[in-house]
Amino acid sequence: MNTLRAKLTGVLVGSVVLVVLLATGLSFALLSPPHFEAAEDALAAQIVLLAELIEERADAPSIPQGAFIGVKASPAGGPVAEAPTRGVNAALSRMGDTRQVVVSDPPGTQGPVISSQLADGRWLLMPIPMIFAPEDQGRALVGWALMLALGTTAVMIFAVRRLTAPLALLERTAAAIGPHGELLPLREEGPTEVRVAARAINLLSSRLKSAMESRIRVVAAAGHDLRTPMTRMRLRAEFLDEEQRDAWIADLNELDHIADGAIRLVREEVETPAQTSVALDALVDEVVAELREIGMPLTLTTSTPVTVIARPLALKRAIRNLAINAATHGREARVSVGACEGRAFVRIEDRGPGIPPEMLDRVFEPFFRVDPARSALPGAGLGLAIAREIVVNHAGTLSLGNLPSGGLEQRVSLPALQ
Repeated sequence: MNTLRAKLTGVLVGSVVLVVLLATGLSFALLSPPHFEAAEDALAAQIVLLAELIEERADAPSIPQGAFIGVKASPAGGPVAEAPTRGVNAALSRMGDTRQVVVSDPPGTQGPVISSQLADGRWLLMPIPMIFAPEDQGRALVGWALMLALGTTAVMIFAVRRLTAPLALLERTAAAIGPHGELLPLREEGPTEVRVAARAINLLSSRLKSAMESRIRVVAAAGHDLRTPMTRMRLRAEFLDEEQRDAWIADLNELDHIADGAIRLVREEVETPAQTSVALDALVDEVVAELREIGMPLTLTTSTPVTVIARPLALKRAIRNLAINAATHGREARVSVGACEGRAFVRIEDRGPGIPPEMLDRVFEPFFRVDPARSALPGAGLGLAIAREIVVNHAGTLSLGNLPSGGLEQRVSLPALQ
């Protein structure tokens, strides 16, 4: 997962495993091997001491058959261990003793036995104390490293989850933000860090909601209050001569379009879509027919039956705004309706000059015009903004893109009713 929590956990766990491997390797490198010569010297000294003590007591009794310690008439049997035999004999030679011993591994014993012949022909048998290593040292080493890594990993994951809980809360909250920036209240519970983060997010949500509502009220009030002075100005224009009256009426109509567009934009921001099934193909066909009647160059090229959940009047207004935009600025518009993978699509293509790529991100801004020279054309520059608000309110998307052959494509995508 590409999240901060997952990345931090991965880095820490990887660091722990790397440290375990390095520490284990360094331990093997620094630990010195056993000093076999010191052990052999100690065994040789014990043999010489015991042999001298026994030889001083000629009446030392023999031990029972089968035992491997003390004095016996014959040496211990079993295969001879060549390396230990050479080592102990070398240690005896270093001590100046000329006797020779045999180290063998008799059957039924827990370890090798040293056989040293005494002066009277008997044999001194002395077992070598052994500390046996585990049978499967490799598995034991892997198990040790694995348990150490798993234990530290579990502790690390718990610590990371505890420390990054506020960040995870912010991530979930950001993913749950609605199309208009609304945030659902969070429960202020859990560890101290999570409660503090939840409280801060709730405070931010409250202030953001107040700011948005204040903006909506200001725009709606301004649009509504403009109507009264415009009405008075329209009445006074009737007393002007014909040429001035027509200019005044045209300007007032433009102001009326702006005020009406602002009120509609605010209304679309606050309204929620109703659960009503709408035949999208029939609605688009109706819009195209209405605009063709008033002389707009529109053609319905493809129409696939598809149903969506929408407010019919609002969705119709959005499609109409997009179609008028294409017919007005693109000289001719071709409209198609389709469906694919649970989504309904409306494509509106024109034959106009398109939009410069660097301006595509700004086309949905209120009152934005691609070419200031188009200000003489009818409209307040709110058609795309209103259409986008309507589509977003219906859980859809509105995108614009330049066509390879020239012109602009406006594409509406909505959830289709299965």
